[in-house]
Amino acid sequence: MTRKYVDCRDTPSVSGCTLTMSGEADELERAAVLHAVDVHGHVDDARLRESVRAGLRDEPVADTEPGAFIQLIEFSTQRIDEVETLTAEWAEAIGADRTARWALLAADRDRPNTYVEIVEFPGYAEAMTNSAHPATARFAERLGKLCDGEARFVNLDVRTTTRL
Repeated sequence: MTRKYVDCRDTPSVSGCTLTMSGEADELERAAVLHAVDVHGHVDDARLRESVRAGLRDEPVADTEPGAFIQLIEFSTQRIDEVETLTAEWAEAIGADRTARWALLAADRDRPNTYVEIVEFPGYAEAMTNSAHPATARFAERLGKLCDGEARFVNLDVRTTTRL
């Protein structure tokens, strides 16, 4: 049976909630309804349960769904520890305005001092909002000084995800 996923920001559409859950459909429906009633003051009725059932989706791969936006950033640096510190400082500075959902930093095994950062956003518009934030502008400027040459950006619209 396919695991299901629900995001409280979408179902029952509660702005500012950060809870996401996954599990078997029946169990997930019960948990999501309890959360909506307990935390957000919804009434446990047929309408709420139908809303939750309608919002259940197949569990995404790495929490990434079709329509999301992925940015690959390839760069070279001999100062990776400083880059990691800078990234942590950026995350703290941007705080709740951050639209990136997750990031992964990997070292290229075949090219010393070469790294790829993969950053996931709900969509392209959210990525552009993130890019326009002053904290991101400061981050980009400081990152450029830590890199050996220009970073290469690859901008990707997610079409499908597959659990293997």
